[in-house]
Amino acid sequence: PASGARRESCKQSTTSPLSMSPSNLSYFKPPFCSTASAPQDTAMIHYEKFWLYRHCSSVQQRHRQAQKAGQLFSGLLAMNVVFLGSAFVSSMIFNHVAITLADVWILLSILKVLCLCWIIYYLLGTSRQPHAVLYRDSHAGPIWIRGSVLLFATFSVLLNTFHIGYSAVLIQCKSRVEIVFPSIEILFICTQAFFLWHHCKDCIQVQHNLTRCGLMLTIATNLLLWLLAVTNDTIHMEIESQLREVEQRFAGNETVSCTCPNTTICKVFQKGYILLYPFNTEFCLVCCSVLYVMWKNVGRRISHHHAPHIKHKFKLQGVVFGPLLGAVAVIIGICVFMMYQIQATSSAPDHQVFVMFYSYYIVLLPVMSVGAVVGTIIHALEKKELDTVKNPTRSLDVILLMGAALGQIGMSYFSIVALVATDPRDQLNSLILSYSVLLILQTITQNVFIIDGLHRQPLVEEVKEEQIHEAYDQRRLSVLELGQEIRKASLSYIHSYSHLSWKRRALREISFFLVLCNIILWVIPTFGAHPVFENGLEKSFYGYSTWFAIVNFGLPLGVFYRMHSVGGLLEVYVTA
Repeated sequence: PASGARRESCKQSTTSPLSMSPSNLSYFKPPFCSTASAPQDTAMIHYEKFWLYRHCSSVQQRHRQAQKAGQLFSGLLAMNVVFLGSAFVSSMIFNHVAITLADVWILLSILKVLCLCWIIYYLLGTSRQPHAVLYRDSHAGPIWIRGSVLLFATFSVLLNTFHIGYSAVLIQCKSRVEIVFPSIEILFICTQAFFLWHHCKDCIQVQHNLTRCGLMLTIATNLLLWLLAVTNDTIHMEIESQLREVEQRFAGNETVSCTCPNTTICKVFQKGYILLYPFNTEFCLVCCSVLYVMWKNVGRRISHHHAPHIKHKFKLQGVVFGPLLGAVAVIIGICVFMMYQIQATSSAPDHQVFVMFYSYYIVLLPVMSVGAVVGTIIHALEKKELDTVKNPTRSLDVILLMGAALGQIGMSYFSIVALVATDPRDQLNSLILSYSVLLILQTITQNVFIIDGLHRQPLVEEVKEEQIHEAYDQRRLSVLELGQEIRKASLSYIHSYSHLSWKRRALREISFFLVLCNIILWVIPTFGAHPVFENGLEKSFYGYSTWFAIVNFGLPLGVFYRMHSVGGLLEVYVTA
């Protein structure tokens, strides 16, 4: 009877794996099947186990091969689209007679229409199929990323609105394409922003290849829009810098046939277009990063064996000195930026304005580097385990931080070589040399601090305790008067600050301070302060065209690095 029971249990165990998922079949081991009383049953069970293992392994292998093939095909599609568009943009720059800006706009309009068709199909068809979205990546699309998408999308829509208004005022000397292209751009921006806000966390399980190709086509289109925006901005900078010399020698001679009339509405459209122009480039890069995470999540099945992801909320608690020091850095930075813009754009740039500008950086960058080093040391002292779970969002954040940092580091090394080879003992040259060295150190230390913080697991117990205190405080506050609410809010803030460990307080202070510093370091170059090109030192050493190409590569990446660092530092802040 005992052997019969064992044989019966073996038969049941051999049939039970058929109901299991393919990912778990390779780990199945039938129990009670190693007894000597049933050698025939044991042999049969080992044979069936071997067949199941081999069958499931082949299924998993074919699935991985199909996934790799789909990723390869969609990647090749995006690569060819990017190369074609880059050839158009480069041809327009070097031979604007054969390939005009209108030709580039027509190509990009075709790509945007194709992307719009796929996005609408995804919204109305793919995502609504049964079992289409079984899993959602909790790490993808945090609130500040989606918020930045909406913010930059709003400014990009305003930018294209000003562009349409400016072209409509000068319709007698403007092409019809200059009205059609921004109109399609507005529709593309709004549809893409809506799509990313609602579906950036999707791990789609149907129509893998079509979804991958659609995402890669949208990524390629955004990259080409970014490339066109960057080249147009640099061309505008080049024309503006050359016109300074022309205006000094030939003052009063107007050589431009299509100029803005002396009307208020035309001036508003023109100034608004120039002011909002940098937001379009940032919108394209942010969309590319979110779309790439969606592309990595196509067909992904998230395991539920690990601890559930905790949705951290941004709360201004546990910080006092970080916001104060950061606010001081932001206020001083705005004053320096305004003074630089007034003096550098009114006439020939003065020597003292560059001294003031680089002195501000020389004071701020070492403080940021020290803060990042201290934060990295605190991370090493903390008893937090490393988060080793597969996370495409975190992997992309690390890649973008390291890749975007190459822009600032590259320009800094070129400046170091040029200044050391000329006259490093000059006052302005020594300031620029110190600025370049400090910028490299600050970028490296900040990257180490952010990447180390992103790979640390949050303290679940302390997070739960904070949620309990927060719920309790909200319950009490709802029954108090207005004056008592203010008093209780202050006491609650002091209570939460005093009950945090010194390590967590220090990490929050440092993270918040670095967030504000990176914001001001993003604002200054985004809105037109480019002393690396306007001081004339590196330009005279490398030549106009060579140094302009270096700035063209490094400056947009440096702007994107500061913006992306803000997102990484916010992640470190809320998980500290």
